[in-house]
Amino acid sequence: MVENGQSAKARTLRSLHGGEVLVLPNAWDAGSAAAIAAAGAKAIATTSGGVAWSLGRPDGQVLTRREMVEQVRRIAGAVDVPVTADVEGGYGPAPKDVAETVEAVVGAGAVGVNIEDSRAPGGPLFEPREQAERLRAGRAAAERAGLPDLVLNVRTDVFLFGVGEPEGRLDDVIARASTYAEAGADCLFVPGLVDLDTLASLVKATSLPINVMAGPGAPTVAEFEAVGVSRVSLGTAVAQSAYALAQRAAVEALTKGAYDELAETLDFGTLNGYFAR
Repeated sequence: MVENGQSAKARTLRSLHGGEVLVLPNAWDAGSAAAIAAAGAKAIATTSGGVAWSLGRPDGQVLTRREMVEQVRRIAGAVDVPVTADVEGGYGPAPKDVAETVEAVVGAGAVGVNIEDSRAPGGPLFEPREQAERLRAGRAAAERAGLPDLVLNVRTDVFLFGVGEPEGRLDDVIARASTYAEAGADCLFVPGLVDLDTLASLVKATSLPINVMAGPGAPTVAEFEAVGVSRVSLGTAVAQSAYALAQRAAVEALTKGAYDELAETLDFGTLNGYFAR
């Protein structure tokens, strides 16, 4: 069973889905989580892609449940704010697989989960009723684990993977949102959708708070908030940026013998201090 502190974090995370938009620069290890928390993040969301890369694996439901859970444990142990874990498709297609995953990440300290409705990268997707059964199993597992306030964020990949004809995608997502809400979902994550007019229509059509994935070229947080979006995630973008800096600094040192790419970094004492807990 979870401790009172974890239950309080779950309630805090749940409360952050009303009012001011929740911005989540996603973390992939303890260091990135600590840095993001120090920047003022009210919660930490993990990125499965970033976690996979940090463990030497490709993204796309390749990690094992155990690998993800252990990384979630490290991240949750490094910060004092609520942590919501990206558990991809739940590490197995059956409802019992999702239940085992939810129970495991709750045991690792997470107070929210992100579960995809795609069977594999690029699709196909679970039928809404199939996904609903998986969500019910996850919700029941959280309750058995003593965390009924777990925030269940359901990712639908209709727009991300271009499922179906373009003109029917919004209706598909709206129908899925209704089914997922009845199954216990708390939030709907729609990566691949950043069009503000379409998002405004989606917000009006569902009771679930809407989570989008943003990055360069996307509307600003304020613009998303203006159409009713509740949660903005950065996905793998922060991890990609960090690895890009590592590559640029290495290229500069190896080819020019210079170190200018390293001029604006966290100083050693500050970074080291994040872990003096």
